[in-house]
Amino acid sequence: MRPALLQWRGITIWSYPAMLYLGLVAGVFAGNSAAHAAGLDAFHVFVATLILIGPAIAGARLLYVASNWQAYRSNLARIWDRREGGMAMLGGLPVALVISLPLLSALQLDFGAFWDVAVFTMLVGTIFARAGCLLNGCCAGRPSKSWLAVYLPNATGVWERRLPTQCMEAAWAGVLLAAAFALRSRAPFPGALFLCVLLGYGAGRLVLQWTRESKRAGPSSYEPYPITMKRF
Repeated sequence: MRPALLQWRGITIWSYPAMLYLGLVAGVFAGNSAAHAAGLDAFHVFVATLILIGPAIAGARLLYVASNWQAYRSNLARIWDRREGGMAMLGGLPVALVISLPLLSALQLDFGAFWDVAVFTMLVGTIFARAGCLLNGCCAGRPSKSWLAVYLPNATGVWERRLPTQCMEAAWAGVLLAAAFALRSRAPFPGALFLCVLLGYGAGRLVLQWTRESKRAGPSSYEPYPITMKRF
């Protein structure tokens, strides 16, 4: 894989944050297009989305760190290390939902209608983020001899035939994105599309969770990538 996407004159662009940022940009454009189609004020949707992105990313990262605290408590500087992957959507979404209540009211946007549009931003961002995970080696699949297995590394540089968990999760996000696009004009009430996508995403994660590698090869083994990733 390729945790360092590009190196030029001493500047390193890491794959995971690069794909995350690309996903955010693409997601914002997707949300803007959905806002126009839904008849919402696209500029207000754009402003709300930009404001909510920061807290959502912080919440997603902090939940991941909290769930892997044994790996981070001895080196707090790693919490915001851009070379590492590791975010939990279940940490970012509640933060964004709470903050959106007064924000959407101030921008005169309906809560349910906004989040129906926001699913397009989140799903597009998820697809790019999982591509970043694949390049980075984080969120790796467990070793397997299944015909589905692919020769891939984890974040510590251990190469084995693994279930391509990152690709599976990206594919599931793509399925949900297509379903959301098909159903966007048929939702019975504002917020129904958001609830359906949220349930679908949660069900998919529950099923795909067993494909992930166990904690034994998790972030506690982390070293800087140029040292550990022997094969790209």
